[in-house]
Amino acid sequence: MIHNNRQSLWMVAAVLMLMAAFSSCIEDGFTTSSSDVLVFNKDTVAFDTVITLQGTATKQMVVYNRSPKQINISSIKVAGLASKGHFHLNVDGVRGDEFQNVEIRGNDSIFVFIEAYLDEMERNEPTLLEDRLEFVTNGVTQNVVLSAWGQDVVRISGDTIATDTRFTAAKPYLIYDTLYVDSTVTLTIDAGATLLFHDKGAIRCAGRMLANGTAEAPITFRGDRLDHIVGETSFDIMSGQWGGVIFNYTPHASGNVLKHVVMKGSSIGMHCSSDKLYTDDCALKLVNCVLTNSASTCLVTQACYAELIGTELSDAAVAVVGFNGGKVTASQCTFANNYLFSIPELPIVNISDLELVNGTIAKIKARFDNCIFHGLCPEFNVETLDDSDIYLNYCLFKRSEISDSHYINCIWDGDPKFLTVRDDYYFDYRLGNGSDAIGKGNPALCPDEARYDRYGNDRLATGAIDLGAYVWIPISDEN
Repeated sequence: MIHNNRQSLWMVAAVLMLMAAFSSCIEDGFTTSSSDVLVFNKDTVAFDTVITLQGTATKQMVVYNRSPKQINISSIKVAGLASKGHFHLNVDGVRGDEFQNVEIRGNDSIFVFIEAYLDEMERNEPTLLEDRLEFVTNGVTQNVVLSAWGQDVVRISGDTIATDTRFTAAKPYLIYDTLYVDSTVTLTIDAGATLLFHDKGAIRCAGRMLANGTAEAPITFRGDRLDHIVGETSFDIMSGQWGGVIFNYTPHASGNVLKHVVMKGSSIGMHCSSDKLYTDDCALKLVNCVLTNSASTCLVTQACYAELIGTELSDAAVAVVGFNGGKVTASQCTFANNYLFSIPELPIVNISDLELVNGTIAKIKARFDNCIFHGLCPEFNVETLDDSDIYLNYCLFKRSEISDSHYINCIWDGDPKFLTVRDDYYFDYRLGNGSDAIGKGNPALCPDEARYDRYGNDRLATGAIDLGAYVWIPISDEN
């Protein structure tokens, strides 16, 4: 009995000692010293370009109390200096615009989340908006800078273009739903114009599109997420952000011509199709364009004539391109697939005849000159071309040589040494030093429109000509 009582006393004493030790580590009192202030993990919360009248992604910051005692933040609020916008707060899980008496335990921290909503700036160019996030603690005021670039846009929602229309470069166009281009009209897009697409936004063109970009002022088709996913990683790497561009080719519509257009992040890419076999007129012509990062394919043609010049087609979850019936010519093009989020389902190029709705077989006729085919998956869905009307001249392949007379002066087991670094989310299909594509092309197969690549580099400057969409520029350690 005595033994048990002693054991109980020791247990009580041990508990009291632990409680004393634990309580000595936590100071329940509040510091009121003006020298005990807050520490922030950043002095500026900066938003990327923000589309006006549209909410933003949420940014966060951490507020630390380095004192061993608790600290009371008398006030947290936005100063309200921005007359054209608002910054809204969420402090430690509570949403509001102003907070009083926020407590942080000793050597602890809280999160502050910030969102921005900007009014229209009434200006074409992006406008910087700045405010201050104010913290008052123990009579001391501390500030964190809030900044955002506001961009006004022209909003288009479910419209039909029924008369000849021009999109300028003055402001970006934000397209909701599907924009229809009537079969009797032309949509002209000026150099430097930007078309932003919201979620499943798309263009369906039964008429004609003329996109007149230049090396100095390319045209951009992309999703409307202009911010970053996390850190410095932007939404540019994300596919499936918007729908795509669909050309419904008919004999009543003239050819669609796109020059220096960069199209990225779509769900279905670009489609050009006909329900009948029209191969006499060029339905779609791409010059020095980039179609990249699609959740399915970058380009699909059906029973029509497509001409690709100096164009990069890259990175897709299913296949980069699908050429089904009709006619295709490709000169100085790069076909590559290093899609980020999965191994592509199909070869880079899928090419086949096509049975039309009336039972007619649209045979495929294709020619590829001075092109590159390279990536994570096989280049073609077919290998033997002897019985086809498909020819490849002076092209580079990753795969080993195929004995077939339709492959003429091609390079096998080639490495273009793209500047792309997939693991670093960096996708650049220009040629690196030592590329097997340097000087291996045939100048006679380079059309006049392909003489300059989309960066303005002259393919014929040295007499030799590089394969693919880009002129090789030597890379030094400095650049």
